[in-house]
Amino acid sequence: MNIIIESVLHTLEKSEYLLNKLTDEQLCDDSIAPYKSSIGTHIRHILDFYDCVLKSKSVIDLTTRNRNKEVESRCCIAKDYLSFIIGRLKRSDFDFNSSIIVIDDLGLGEVEIPYTLSAVFSHANSHTIHHYAIINYILEGLNICFEDSDFGYNPTTPKKVIVE
Repeated sequence: MNIIIESVLHTLEKSEYLLNKLTDEQLCDDSIAPYKSSIGTHIRHILDFYDCVLKSKSVIDLTTRNRNKEVESRCCIAKDYLSFIIGRLKRSDFDFNSSIIVIDDLGLGEVEIPYTLSAVFSHANSHTIHHYAIINYILEGLNICFEDSDFGYNPTTPKKVIVE
């Protein structure tokens, strides 16, 4: 297996661990300011991103993501979606050097961006970690303990050294 996919799978495993800890009520709790988003909306968004990438061979249109609202409110549905994505990542034979066009809206309308498939997966992994950081903030606000000191931190982020 390619190191990029191994890294993506390692990152996505954290979603599985998180979903196994949460109740449906915690998953969809959107009470934390300032954005009032839920853990479920972020998990759904992460998985929709991968679903878009995995559906396409030459053009990935991120503006047409799935957005299954049940994923946001039911842990069992979110776990099924996650398993589906992980299964597709494990079973696929990717040509990481292949050129791909990504369509996205960067704020001024849709734009076509040339990528390689390896760059798309690298972007997806960083995107996931970014959303984990937001989820970490929500977890803190909901007083939910999540024992993963790397959750929401990019591997290149310097670790705080505690001197005794």
